[in-house]
Amino acid sequence: REPPTETPNTLAQTHLVIEFYACNNEADHTFCQTSVMVLRLINSPRLFIVTRFICQPQRWLNFSSLQRKFGISDVITTANITMQFGVKPLFENISVKFGDGNRYGLIGANGCGKSTFMKILTGELEPTSGNVSLDVNERLGKLNQDQFAYEEFSVIDTVIMGHKELWQVKQERDRIYSLPEMSEADGIKVAELEMEFAEMDGYTAESRAGELLLGVGIPLEQHFGLMSAVAPGWKLRVLLAQALFADPDILLLDEPTNNLDIDTIRWLQETLNQRNSTMIIISHDRYFLNSVCTHMADLDYGELRIYPGNYDEYMTAASQARERLLADNAKKKAQIAELQTFVARFSANASKAKQATSRARQIDKIKLDEVKASSRVNPYIRFEQDKKLFRNALIVENLSNGFDHPLFNNVNLIAEVGERIAILGENGAGKTTLVRTLIHDLPQKSGTIQWSENSSIGYYAQDHADDFENDMNLFDWMSQWRREGDDDQAVRAVLGRMLFSADDIKKSVKVLSGGEQGRMLFGKLMLQKPNILVMDEPTNHLDMESIESLNNALEMYEGTLFFVSHDRAFVSSLANRVIEISARGVTDFKGRYDEFLASKGIDG
Repeated sequence: REPPTETPNTLAQTHLVIEFYACNNEADHTFCQTSVMVLRLINSPRLFIVTRFICQPQRWLNFSSLQRKFGISDVITTANITMQFGVKPLFENISVKFGDGNRYGLIGANGCGKSTFMKILTGELEPTSGNVSLDVNERLGKLNQDQFAYEEFSVIDTVIMGHKELWQVKQERDRIYSLPEMSEADGIKVAELEMEFAEMDGYTAESRAGELLLGVGIPLEQHFGLMSAVAPGWKLRVLLAQALFADPDILLLDEPTNNLDIDTIRWLQETLNQRNSTMIIISHDRYFLNSVCTHMADLDYGELRIYPGNYDEYMTAASQARERLLADNAKKKAQIAELQTFVARFSANASKAKQATSRARQIDKIKLDEVKASSRVNPYIRFEQDKKLFRNALIVENLSNGFDHPLFNNVNLIAEVGERIAILGENGAGKTTLVRTLIHDLPQKSGTIQWSENSSIGYYAQDHADDFENDMNLFDWMSQWRREGDDDQAVRAVLGRMLFSADDIKKSVKVLSGGEQGRMLFGKLMLQKPNILVMDEPTNHLDMESIESLNNALEMYEGTLFFVSHDRAFVSSLANRVIEISARGVTDFKGRYDEFLASKGIDG
């Protein structure tokens, strides 16, 4: 009903003014009319609803954003999706719905098909069978993985290109304005483009893109430079800003925390939690999944199951579900065994033959639930020391190093045996430089580094591609690190614990994935038995199971540990001392990670 002409008492009456911009076809008009009917159902004497239908078919319309405002689900559905590369399907008959503004963590073991499934959702890959449905009015955005695809564009333009419709309008608008003379048709066209540009907040595009770039750590002086001038790891940050700039209805993010430091991950987490988009996120960062996700999509047993809750809640629910399944089957097996005993005992007994026949029919009716083999397998990682150290493992005095400019100056520390020291800081702060300097892989500018006399250092490099350049099979590569007394069986045992089969050990190390390379390096350290471990981003490229096994192994390790990591759950569970490198200098905090954060006034 129309509101009264007089000004209402705002405490007594409320006006709800709704403008529908999307009535440019019958389906849109039907939606609008239906919405009004629903809204009028909740009308009351204190609520006046004013509806205005503004039908301008030529104007750019973000109809799906209106749907989101009215609580209508943004949905992407799959029907019987099967993907098969070889003889065995990677996954089959997946029918699932993602929507309602939920944030789904897509999880599963490495190689189970997470990235493949994501590419099917975006249309980059065609499934062997089945289909994906997405409403034509909904915009789908994704995190691009090709960091060299925008080399000739400026950083700011690369971000704006995340909104394809806006970028297309901007390009056409700029083209017309660049003409020596504009015809009448050009004038009409550019007027329409200006209207569309304004509807898409085009006039604030650069400032919004700039805010996102600052959020992901790209300094202001790089915003208008070319992408070709941006370092490779930082290009991925620009692409992350690009995905966020689009603010689509459905956002797909494959490993968005890769190459991010802890502070930037925290910023990303807060940003995603403020968005209303439906999201599907692949990540191996447990803390991130716990903080961001409302649901978990578990790809295992060749199928996809949706669990409400974050990662920890999923772990509990999935474990309980499997335990119930096994317990139910155990009860059924016991029941079958009892019935079989009765049948065997009394089937030849004339007086009880009828009962035996009845029991046999009962056996036929009992169906055991299928217990599929999980694709998740945990490697068996155990780090031991050949010789134990006592008292101090390392003494550093007045240590300085850097390249064009100093990254750290006059660092002094004494590391006691058994300490687990996390080295933290923003990307580029000097964490890897410090680690490499400590193990004498880089010469220092000044200062002294003194390891314990009987120290043996096991090093896990962040960039370890060079370790696998030689064309050797897995067995020969691992054999390089055997100690005196280790026979071939000891090498095979380590390879087996790292989940490599008898056939696997014959293949070349050159074909190993990042996660497999990581497990090979863990095997090397297991054979070496060092009393000091120095690890630079050891969780990179690992699946959840390998991270969990590594975490447990380092918790049990009695030697001294220095490690760099952006995985907050990993750091939180291990570190009993934190060294942070920043522009302000080096902070040495003796305490756990949560205590370190509390000392800085940071909550989680």
